[in-house]
Amino acid sequence: MKGLILAGGTGTRLWPITKGVSKQLLPIHDKPLIYYPLSTLLLAGIREIVLVTTAKDQESFRSLFGDGEHLGITISYVVQNQPNGIGESFILAEKLIKDCPVSLILGDNIFHGSGVGRNLQQFGDINGAHVFTYQVANPQDFGVVEINTDGKPVSIVEKPKEPKSNFAITGLYFYDKNVAEIAKSTQRSARGELEISTINQKYLEDDLLAVSMLPRGTAWFDGGTVDSLHDAGEYVRVVEKRQGLKIGCVEEIAWRNGWINDSDLIHLANMLKPTEYGNYLERLVTSK
Repeated sequence: MKGLILAGGTGTRLWPITKGVSKQLLPIHDKPLIYYPLSTLLLAGIREIVLVTTAKDQESFRSLFGDGEHLGITISYVVQNQPNGIGESFILAEKLIKDCPVSLILGDNIFHGSGVGRNLQQFGDINGAHVFTYQVANPQDFGVVEINTDGKPVSIVEKPKEPKSNFAITGLYFYDKNVAEIAKSTQRSARGELEISTINQKYLEDDLLAVSMLPRGTAWFDGGTVDSLHDAGEYVRVVEKRQGLKIGCVEEIAWRNGWINDSDLIHLANMLKPTEYGNYLERLVTSK
């Protein structure tokens, strides 16, 4: 399975903060926002990542991650010149995805808790599509899925004025190898975008869409507003301080996955010293 992180867009809801920097490079407590969606894909066992960025921001992401070799993974880069919709990313990355299933995650989404993590590895050989929902108090601000008594999806509506449920579709999706072809045959919306909801609707019509509800207690943050970024940062700070364990630490995940060894992790730790983050990486090896 390949991983696709959508880190483009203009971040207009965060202006003037994002006029000079990508939203996904803003700090969430002690690490850039992009670390968190990347960590979700790594926990799912995905080692081949495609990062979709704007042209002007791509060099910043390359400076941060390079080709991913230091994490035992491969990171490729694709430019999305205009905000033409989430679904366009499948077309832009088609040659890199090839004939593989793919997991798409939005670059401003943070997941933490029992509902996500290594259990995502079960979707590595998916047939159809799988999305995750989260109960929200303001469903009109999201894509909303209606679910019947058997737990099957009935309808999907993007930002409905009168929502039929409180279940928002989160920014984490799993698709089979056919998703790029489906995206290419999908009609764009009135605003000229290739909507992810329309792609999901196609899988729903073919009875190939499955839905999981993230369990109560799972944290999901959509970092599109100043308040949500603040809430996410405070959540990470509190949990890390209480547990002494980091959330979204891509170096630790790569190490625990066996993709890098002790010496590799110590090298990464030394590069980040004298920060607390670097000290944390070093302690992982010395205290095991």
